[in-house]
Amino acid sequence: MGSAAQDAGGNLARDPARDPARDPAGRPARAAAEAVTAGPRPLRADAERNRRLVLDVAARVFAERGLGATLNDIAHEAGLGVGTVYRRFADKQAVVDALFDAKFSTLVELARSAGDAPSAGEGLRTYIWGAAEARTRDRGLAQVLAGAGTPGAEAEGKRRMLHGLVEDLVARAQAEGSVRPEVAASDVPIFMLMIGAVADATRGVSDDAWQRYARLLIDSLAPSTGAEALAVEPLGLDQIFVALQRRTA
Repeated sequence: MGSAAQDAGGNLARDPARDPARDPAGRPARAAAEAVTAGPRPLRADAERNRRLVLDVAARVFAERGLGATLNDIAHEAGLGVGTVYRRFADKQAVVDALFDAKFSTLVELARSAGDAPSAGEGLRTYIWGAAEARTRDRGLAQVLAGAGTPGAEAEGKRRMLHGLVEDLVARAQAEGSVRPEVAASDVPIFMLMIGAVADATRGVSDDAWQRYARLLIDSLAPSTGAEALAVEPLGLDQIFVALQRRTA
């Protein structure tokens, strides 16, 4: 059998591969375990403050200008150097992704709350009005719904989840007789497109004008014995996304 390796002082040297107190790389086992379980190092307090500031300002800038605003615009509004912003976010897409859930959750919460209304018809009307209010305050919201800047299966799944909530509201409202049978869940984002166009066109002229047209649209949902049947079928969900992307491009 070969002799054990010795160190410079003539002592037996430990073989890291055989030493239970050390990992194969020669590090103490405790230190190796801590390196695995520690996870990513949290941001310093000032770095985290800058990150939150960038997101808060980006939410306001996108709401006012849409997703066409640049990281330079955001840095200027935040009073930060462009380099500071890029240290927190690789590009504008990273900022949009970080804001996506917050923007989208606004509509999801509206839809879920509307589902608890005394009647489904009332809930659907409440949802449309609330979504219209959110859209008029936030121009970036329409672009998020359209898929601008938020590609990927996860974002697509969330949009379809929201559509499912609205679809349930429409079906229940029709079952109780409070919404005309031709209405489809895919009509609702088109309502948002119409109301948003009015809000954008009249901003600074008559900021509340959209409310008149939103009310007319919402009232048109009710069944009417004198209403003519709709001759054109509703758009499918995929067609809706294409139309919204064209409008918000």
